[in-house]
Amino acid sequence: MVDIKHIRRHPQKFKEAAEAKRFAVDIDRLLEIDSALQQCRKKLQDITTEKNRLGKSVPRLSAEEKQPILDHLSRLKDEETSLQDRAKSLQPEFDDLMLQVAQPADDDVPFGEDDTQNVEIKTVGEIRQFDFKPKDHVQLGRDLGIIDIERGVKLAGTRNYILKGDGALLHWAVLQFAADFMVQRGYTLLCVPLLMRDEAMFGTAYFPGGEDQTYRMEKDQLNLVGTAEVPVTAYHMGEILGQDELPRKYIALSSCFRREAGAAGKDTYGLYRIHQFDKVEQVVICENSFEQSKQFHDEILANAEAVMQALGLPYRVVNVCTGDLGRGQAKKFDIEAWMPSRDSYCETHSASKFYEFQARRLNLRYKEAETKKNIYCHTLNNTVIASPRILIPILELYQNADGSVTVPEVLRPYLGGKEKLSPST
Repeated sequence: MVDIKHIRRHPQKFKEAAEAKRFAVDIDRLLEIDSALQQCRKKLQDITTEKNRLGKSVPRLSAEEKQPILDHLSRLKDEETSLQDRAKSLQPEFDDLMLQVAQPADDDVPFGEDDTQNVEIKTVGEIRQFDFKPKDHVQLGRDLGIIDIERGVKLAGTRNYILKGDGALLHWAVLQFAADFMVQRGYTLLCVPLLMRDEAMFGTAYFPGGEDQTYRMEKDQLNLVGTAEVPVTAYHMGEILGQDELPRKYIALSSCFRREAGAAGKDTYGLYRIHQFDKVEQVVICENSFEQSKQFHDEILANAEAVMQALGLPYRVVNVCTGDLGRGQAKKFDIEAWMPSRDSYCETHSASKFYEFQARRLNLRYKEAETKKNIYCHTLNNTVIASPRILIPILELYQNADGSVTVPEVLRPYLGGKEKLSPST
């Protein structure tokens, strides 16, 4: 969340941010409640001061002089109780509205309504031109015997699948390569829980707003994560780190679960939009510095680009527009891989910068070495790789006229040196 002091000083800025990001929040009502709470607190402080002053004078007074003072103290106590009750009744609405406030986007974020208005920054790699009629990844997977969507649907319903044989090996090869790549770049690998308490979901800003996309374990009051961003960013929730401990750079390889509510009839073919997948996620926790946030935003984007380049996949990078940003994201870069069967670049990575938005919710701070003040951290995250979505461009772009698929060179060590996936295997 944002600092209420910023909202008090710049209410119009936050109204415009909510409109630009398409989030409904009543800033005027928030400030009205905030003002009422401030008045309650001021009056309560005045009452406390007055009670202390009068209390000190009572022992010096005669019995006759004490009674009016005691009567006044009684009235102050009644007023204090009334003010406490009013503050208690206002606080839940204030807290709820604060969770709905959208962080304003950076000045260089393009204005737009949805992902069709994201702005291309660059393209990398050449789009392959086939001299034969290419198959899509579902046809390739079926012919190679490595993807079984029908039985996945039979077992678990729509948007499910089974990878088998070389398909499963290729899936894990991509993930293991990405994890190894990031460890070599100095990131610490975490193995994290996939069931999260509500505190972690609210802390990372998936709640409120993401409840419909989340698989909820009602009996246990836990939630299946849609990304390892949640447990990794919340790893230091409620802690005060030392300034010399920053930055913290983490990755996690985890399964991810998304209900895809509201996506009925959208991207139902193949492995693009599914309920369960696996992902290597990178998270950076750094000092409260705009310069450092920019530096690490560029770094996590470069990490993901390096993985795509190592895989030999053509892609583009886009600056995500305001209407396609999340509530807490100040800026986001998406990487979109070229997918022949979809005849377009399609999202495979999202690199997000939050400043202190998540850290405030998580109460994640560090002690500044010089001032000894406790300051909220900045947080950032990005996909390193997600599979099986990334198998779409790998299978489709590396296919051969005879129906085989060449294994990207960097993945061969993870498949026992295998260079091709062939129908006969």
